Amino acid sequence: LTLIGPNGAGKSTTLNAVAGVWPVDSGKIYIGGDDVTRLSEYKRAKYLGRVFQDPMTGTATTMSIEENMAIAARRGQSRGLSWGITKKERDIYREMLATLDLGLEDRLSSKVGLLSGGQRQRVAICRALILHPEVLLLDEITAALDPEMVREVLDVVLELAKSGQTMLIVTHEMQFARAIADHIILLDGGRIVEESYDAQAFFEHPQTERAQQFLHTFEFE
Repeated sequence: LTLIGPNGAGKSTTLNAVAGVWPVDSGKIYIGGDDVTRLSEYKRAKYLGRVFQDPMTGTATTMSIEENMAIAARRGQSRGLSWGITKKERDIYREMLATLDLGLEDRLSSKVGLLSGGQRQRVAICRALILHPEVLLLDEITAALDPEMVREVLDVVLELAKSGQTMLIVTHEMQFARAIADHIILLDGGRIVEESYDAQAFFEHPQTERAQQFLHTFEFE
């Protein structure tokens, strides 16, 4: 499900409502068939993974890659006295990072703050996926990246879509939205202006005047 719309339309607010950051005034929120409407944010965490706009937000920059992965993997678990990261855990982290094809699986001890923005964002995606969430929330994850990094990060997300991962995506990248969405919603002023289960039809033949105006802003003659 991809959410698009102008700034202030309610896209990130929708993600925050799903994540439990903000309570909803009415309606219900179901994840995997479970009603989570009244669950607190930390109790919803087992259902969700999330990646934010700023790569710094989704990672602890002064900690190593493996430490960042371990924090995510142990979210919601009780703490005890044991060796920090086991060989089995490192093998899991290496396997996940290897799918990014960046060589990060051989740099587990590197500080995340030394990585490029695109690399940090892809590590953040791995962190968000490590507990196999029902839904992955992606909030304008390329907004702080340079153009070359944007494509590399979006390619990772496209592969996740092909694998069947359920995602709720907020983006201003219209070509990306067109390529990835199987359900698209245009928001404006906190309301659904237009909704479609056919992204191609939505972009080629928007039904509402507001959708036509919005999409026209991305056209250049």
